[in-house]
Amino acid sequence: MSAKAVKPNHAACCSVIPTYILSNIADSPHAPEAARTHARNALAHTLNFIQKHQNSITHQLSITQAHPGANQGQSFVPDHILNSIASSHPAGSEGEEAAQRSLRISSEIRDRREAESDSLRGAAPAKPAKRLNRVIYNANHTQILDESLARSEKGPATGDTAVDECFDGFGATFKFYADIFNRNSINNAGMSLIGTVHFDNAYNNAQWDGSQMIFGDGDGIYFNRFTASVDVIGHELTHGVTQYTANLVYQGESGALNESVSDVFGSMIKQFQHNQTSAQADWLIGEGLFTSKVKGVALRSMKAPGTAYDDPVIGKDEQFANYADVLKAELASDFDNGGVHIISGVPNRAFYLVASELGGNSWDRAGKIWWATLTDRRLTPSSNFQAFAKLTTEQAGNLYGESVKTAVENAWKEVGIDTGAKTSPVPKPHHPHAQNI
Repeated sequence: MSAKAVKPNHAACCSVIPTYILSNIADSPHAPEAARTHARNALAHTLNFIQKHQNSITHQLSITQAHPGANQGQSFVPDHILNSIASSHPAGSEGEEAAQRSLRISSEIRDRREAESDSLRGAAPAKPAKRLNRVIYNANHTQILDESLARSEKGPATGDTAVDECFDGFGATFKFYADIFNRNSINNAGMSLIGTVHFDNAYNNAQWDGSQMIFGDGDGIYFNRFTASVDVIGHELTHGVTQYTANLVYQGESGALNESVSDVFGSMIKQFQHNQTSAQADWLIGEGLFTSKVKGVALRSMKAPGTAYDDPVIGKDEQFANYADVLKAELASDFDNGGVHIISGVPNRAFYLVASELGGNSWDRAGKIWWATLTDRRLTPSSNFQAFAKLTTEQAGNLYGESVKTAVENAWKEVGIDTGAKTSPVPKPHHPHAQNI
């Protein structure tokens, strides 16, 4: 396969680290210069990608009915974290350049995905027999994809930790969807799982670009390698599943649902791999992603949104656990795509409450309710929290009866969403972090 450089072509991607975290590192006077450089590099790429994508949001909303495959990509690391690292060092320093570079790369990948997605769901694909096919490439610290094959499906372990972790994480994710939901890979048609590791130099992110996964090695200062957490891999690949199902628009509440679905299924994949019950699970997303230098346990907590980290450089976890906080915050549409990584704490906690109340393995009943909702054709690309909540309660009743339906209703009420109420007004554009971007 010929080399494929990351080029802007109107697609979008989901990145693991939100831009606001990168921003925090880039802006922090406490971060070492190298860390700020790496954060600025990551931030520059991601922000560039996001900026190119913003103009397409309105267009996307208008074409989702005719072209349901059109969707944004997502980055696991929020841009504000890259910004924070980059700003911790003087302009022009190595740290500033690294953060800006990471942001720019994330943004370009996100832009590419949108162009590819318009035709994703045109004709229903054939359904071949389930057969896992993993292809892992090594970018060798460049931005070139699909050039150096590191491991294929029948190949042995390579001894390269990132390559083998990516390979194994893809396998765990495929097995989960196949065994629990009878799904044949991301698109339900046997799509090959492709990943590129060692992307760029000390790249602080991992991303789904619409056709494959891209993993950075982290800067080793604040971030470890991004292949180390199976829930991160499951989270990103689930963006692909959402792309081929509900295709939730990556903006505001629908974008937060997109993020939450990835957290929910990423967490279940980790629990499935370790054979954990809901009570045994830690409900953390990205545990081990931060180095020991960071005061935090993970990137997010589904059990207690807003408590995952509180660090002088990275910043404080600002996820919301209740919808009332979403309304009061009045998040700006240009901040984290309307705060998709922040307000996703509300549906995240709702799922945690349902899974905990029902007990046992989360994928047995709670997961099947969420899956039935994600694949319900009434869930539109622009659906909000309340629409999603209503469908989960209906699916709970259909699948398991009134007692489970009541448990789901109660979980949503606890996070501030009444499944019988009218749709709440959209928050006005304002947020203290909006000026940081």
